[in-house]
Amino acid sequence: MTTEPNDLTTPETTDPARSPRPRMNPARHPSKGPASAPALVPVNALTATSFTAASAPASSASSSPASSAPASSTTAPADERLRRWRLVLGGEAADGTGCTLNGQDAAMDGALTALYGRGDGKGQAGKDRSAGLGASAPSVARWLGDIRTYFPSSVVQVMQRDAIDRLGLSTLLLEPEMLEAVEADVHLVGTLLSLNKAMPETTKETARAVVRKVVEDLEKRLATRTRATLTGALDRSARISRPRHHDIDWNRTISANLKHYLPEYRTIVPERLIGYGRASRSVKKEVVLCIDQSGSMAASVVYASVFGAVLASMRSIDTRLVVFDTAVVDLTDQLDDPVDVLFGTQLGGGTDINRALAYCQSQITRPAETVMVLISDLYEGGIRNEMLKRVAAMKASGVQFVTLLALSDEGAPAYDREHAAALAALGAPAFACTPDLFPEVMAAAIEKRPLPIPDPV
Repeated sequence: MTTEPNDLTTPETTDPARSPRPRMNPARHPSKGPASAPALVPVNALTATSFTAASAPASSASSSPASSAPASSTTAPADERLRRWRLVLGGEAADGTGCTLNGQDAAMDGALTALYGRGDGKGQAGKDRSAGLGASAPSVARWLGDIRTYFPSSVVQVMQRDAIDRLGLSTLLLEPEMLEAVEADVHLVGTLLSLNKAMPETTKETARAVVRKVVEDLEKRLATRTRATLTGALDRSARISRPRHHDIDWNRTISANLKHYLPEYRTIVPERLIGYGRASRSVKKEVVLCIDQSGSMAASVVYASVFGAVLASMRSIDTRLVVFDTAVVDLTDQLDDPVDVLFGTQLGGGTDINRALAYCQSQITRPAETVMVLISDLYEGGIRNEMLKRVAAMKASGVQFVTLLALSDEGAPAYDREHAAALAALGAPAFACTPDLFPEVMAAAIEKRPLPIPDPV
């Protein structure tokens, strides 16, 4: 049986007549020489990751069923190395291994070949072919089941993402049966949000259930630490002049009383004590999350919505959430349910940061007690100079302005470096922030101390 490049069908055995190209990423490896030695052939990160999971010791079988393949524990070291290279290279005749896969190894190889087998878009006999699905939905469903059997969850998520990018699987996500088969993660949520307007009613409830599961998992991971970090920052940001002993801020107290230093006793007589305020139910800080909802910011929108809901649950913080493209939408009234917030966004479109900042600026009532967080790649389609003037005006009024190029685990995306440099010159440096670092960034902004900017990679 020959597997067409647009049909994700997993063969049960390896067909020696087939000689697909090595599983390389054409975009990253434009020049591919002959693979005369396996060690010199570049492979894409996913294949290497998948393969590592596939060839792990049998003791890790609980995380990856594929790791229990008999060959990994019974073959000689040299044969095992050939087997590993065969899985990585994908079985091209020139791969030099001469290794034949059987059983579970062959099934794993088939699942990888269905997705990565012909990366050059050429079919047999040199005819041009393009990725697509046609009537292959049942085969895709089987393939999704296969990869969940052979690979751990983290690898499955990457393979699904590649399938969406390479084979146009987005349209299949409009089918409820397909949504139930996929492994949900932040990137899948971003894809579903981009398809929201085209999604039929029969699929929307399933899609909401998938999104809700991801959001709830994120809240469990992030909420407790965020609340604890920000509660401490709020208490420390409220200064009082008659603190209890365990509430004294010694650093500020010493700084304020240096003029009362007694050289003969080598000590300071603190005539004025400065301490931390006690927690109260009154609103102490206002936080405005202003989120760019262009397509490249999908993961950031998901994380920002979750953090917005967590901040809104804290009585001492008045939280406002605004999303924008060329229009501005205030989703503050939906912050009690981040799923509603996410389905209220519309990924894609242009970008008008100046208009968004103008709206946010009009909502600020206590500048000195406000933290403004702009999450954007800074590609401005509006009036650049006006945007910078608004940032400068907010900074001058006492607003703590934070610029995040991304709020995700992937690091900084492509961004407008000229705008980033201009904001840094105004005292609002732009940097990418991981979800784990975000509570620390917000705590520093609330306390008006330097932000914990990660070192550039």
